Amino acid sequence: MTMMHTLTPTAEPATNVDDVARLVGPDGGRIAHPDLDPWVADIDADALRSLYRDMAIVRRIDTEGVALQRQGQLGLWAPCQGQEATQVGTARAFRSDDFVFPSYREIGVNFVRGAVASDFVLAWRGEAHSTFNPYDINTATPQIIIGAQALHAVGYAMGITFDGADQVAGAYFGDGATSQGDVNEAMVFASSFRAPVVFVCTNNQWAISEPVSVQAKFPIAGRAPGFGIPSLRVDGNDVLACLAAMRWAVDHARTGGGPAFIEAVTYRMGPHTTSDDPTRYRDKDEVERWRQRDPLARIEALLRAEDAFSDDFAREVADESDRWGADVRSACLSARTRPAIEVFDDVYAEPHAGLEIQRGQFAAYLDGFAAEDAAQGGAR
Repeated sequence: MTMMHTLTPTAEPATNVDDVARLVGPDGGRIAHPDLDPWVADIDADALRSLYRDMAIVRRIDTEGVALQRQGQLGLWAPCQGQEATQVGTARAFRSDDFVFPSYREIGVNFVRGAVASDFVLAWRGEAHSTFNPYDINTATPQIIIGAQALHAVGYAMGITFDGADQVAGAYFGDGATSQGDVNEAMVFASSFRAPVVFVCTNNQWAISEPVSVQAKFPIAGRAPGFGIPSLRVDGNDVLACLAAMRWAVDHARTGGGPAFIEAVTYRMGPHTTSDDPTRYRDKDEVERWRQRDPLARIEALLRAEDAFSDDFAREVADESDRWGADVRSACLSARTRPAIEVFDDVYAEPHAGLEIQRGQFAAYLDGFAAEDAAQGGAR
C-alpha cells in the first residue's frame, strides 16, 4: 500500500492541529481511517497495554531527569512530556537491525531501542561523551546540532542500498530543524538516491521560543513532496496512528520505494530544556488545551472503554515506572566522575602521537593547579 497525504492550503494551515490522520480521538474514541487501519490490524488490547506501558515509563524517566537537573545532579535536560506517543509509536515500527538517528529529546525512542537507565543521564551529567555504544542498540548518539542527524541517516541509508541490504534508517528532528539546510540537503540526497530512510518531524509547536507559524505558513509535511518524497501528517498524540504511519513509511522505504516523511503534530508540555522558561512566551490557555490531548490519558480511555484497563494493570505500570525512575536516579548519583585527564580516553580507537602530545600538555596544565594549591597551603 502506498499512501501520500494530500494537503489543502487554507488560512495559516500550519497552525491547524486537526488537519491530521488519527485513529484515536482525544476522548479515547476509535476513529476509522481507511489508509491507516490496515497497518495496525494486529494491535489488540494486549498490544495497546504494551504501548501504554512504554509511554508511562518514558514519562517517569523524563520526570526523574527534570528533578535531577533541578537538584543540581544534571547539567541540563531536554524534557519530552507530551511527545511520548510520537516517540514510542514510531520507534516500535522499526526492526532491531534498522538504524535510528535521534535528536537530544527522543527519550522514548532510545527507551524502545533498548537503552538502560544510565544511558539517559550520564551524558547530561557530563560523565561521558556518549552513554551507549551505538551498535549495541543500533541507535546513534543523540545529536545536539540541530538537523545534522538527517544527513547522517541519509548517508547510512545510502550505504544500506550500496550493500544490497534491506535495513531502514530513521531520522528524528523538530519543526525548527526543517529550516536548517542540513535537513533539506538530506531530503535532496535521499530522493535522488532513493535511500531507504524515514524522516520523522516532531512538530511540537515551538522551536525554543518561536512558534511553528514562524517556521512554516503551511503544514511541514507538504514540503516533502516537493523533493519527491511521500509524506503523511499524523496526530502525534495518538500512539496508534503514529505506529500505523511509521509502519507504512518503513515498509515503503524497505521495499524499494525510497524515503518517506512523517510530520507528527504534538506539543512540548514542558520547557525546551531546563534552562528555558516557557511562561515567557507561551499562553497558559494553550498549554491547558494541549493537556486535554494527553497521549497517555487517550489510550487509557480507549482501554477502559474496552474493559481492558484494570486497577491491577495500572498498579503494575506505576510500579515498573517507579523502578525505572529509581534506577535512573541511582545511575546518576552513583556515577563516577572521571579524572580530568581521561577526557582523552576513547577519542580514537588507537592512540597516536598527536593525542599523546595533547595529553602531556593537558597533564602539565592540571599539575599547575596542584602546585598552586600546594603553595597556598604552605603559605597558610
